[in-house]
Amino acid sequence: MFSGTLVALATPFADGQIDWKRLDELVDFQLAQGSEGIVPMGTTGESPTLSHPEHEQVIEAVVKRVAGKVPVVAGTGSNSTSEALRLTIAARKAGADASLQVNPYYNKPTQQGLYEHFKAVADESGLPIVLYNIPGRCGVALSVQTICRLAEIKNIVAIKEATGILDVSSQISASCDLTILSGDDSLTLPIMAVGGKGVISVAANIVPKEVGKLTSAMLAGDIAKATAQHKKLFKLFKALFIETNPIPVKTALAMMGKCNEEFRLPMCRMAADNKEKLREVLKEYALI
Repeated sequence: MFSGTLVALATPFADGQIDWKRLDELVDFQLAQGSEGIVPMGTTGESPTLSHPEHEQVIEAVVKRVAGKVPVVAGTGSNSTSEALRLTIAARKAGADASLQVNPYYNKPTQQGLYEHFKAVADESGLPIVLYNIPGRCGVALSVQTICRLAEIKNIVAIKEATGILDVSSQISASCDLTILSGDDSLTLPIMAVGGKGVISVAANIVPKEVGKLTSAMLAGDIAKATAQHKKLFKLFKALFIETNPIPVKTALAMMGKCNEEFRLPMCRMAADNKEKLREVLKEYALI
């Protein structure tokens, strides 16, 4: 159902509130640059610091602005199954095309608990579900066995694989028919080489067309071209993670004049030395 470059969209703020004008502009930029999907209210969208009403309003605004041009995969996960289900149903009513469902964080459910959580959200919401396997954020990982059990559920259609362990992507690809999307820009090339279909990208916030060249080349089987593009972008990929995401990419967007350098605590501005390192990399890529 999903392939190519989907952007993990940042949420712009102004004086502590969502900057709706800038949000529309960020969506317009993505559409103009050829991104093949937009993912609001994920990690990069600072979803943990938005209230549920704000969360729903951002999804509604993005769906409205996209106007059906590309799929909108709304981040609607929670560590409470009832909350995840409520957010997912709200996203469906707003017109989202699918839901990104992160592993329930903090409470560390068993594999059976994970299975029952995702199954309940899939069965009761009716939306296509993209699993989001990111144990570094959540404290628990979906096992390949559990992923393959979940893949048998009709509307669980893909997984954003962000364990950082390439063997996991290989095992999923070899074990079940589930679309794999990279959750790490620097691993998109190798994940696609073992069967992945694209990326939910942080870097695409600032270089969507360039990330798209990488995924398009891999989908076309042009590994040499994709490898060259990966090498070209690798330094930028790593620079965007010198501090916790989304601090660097949002700082980069601010340097490019696309949003304010504003976060909600506990996210905060970059350390001065890291900010200077990021600035130099953006200059090297002629982004500022």
